[in-house]
Amino acid sequence: MLGVYFAITPEQERRLLAADDDGDSDTVAAILDEIEESWDAGELKADTDKAWDAIHRCLTDGTLDPDGGEFPLSHAVVGGRHLHDEYYVVHVSAAETRAVSDALQAVDRTWLRHRFDAIDDPDYDGAGDDDDFDYTWDNFADVRDFYRRAATAGRSVLFTAM
Repeated sequence: MLGVYFAITPEQERRLLAADDDGDSDTVAAILDEIEESWDAGELKADTDKAWDAIHRCLTDGTLDPDGGEFPLSHAVVGGRHLHDEYYVVHVSAAETRAVSDALQAVDRTWLRHRFDAIDDPDYDGAGDDDDFDYTWDNFADVRDFYRRAATAGRSVLFTAM
């Protein structure tokens, strides 16, 4: 699954949350398709390829459990409000985005490497070697920068992985 972040507009957020409140996964999926198809490359977006998996594990308890770890780092990837049952569509409010951004700014390469080396979950598909860590770190740095930009813009974040 490839991970993508969007800093969504208040109108996109309103529509997504209303569809989720109604329990309408089809409408959530349709809105997500609209967002993906209309997204301008110059707008607030970040791609993490498959590194989102390791990033979440490093920032939480080493698993992909959406409830693992502690806020705000737990909300950087799959923590937050889940809007779809079949794949990851995770919402982080604008207030939460600011807290996540602030927490991510404190994460340095040494800290992340320590957490990466501690991943001991047999479900982790990565190689767990130096190249895998470099790939994870590079994508983490993009996510950290993305959250800073989203927080500065006062936007909510939508993470997707399909």
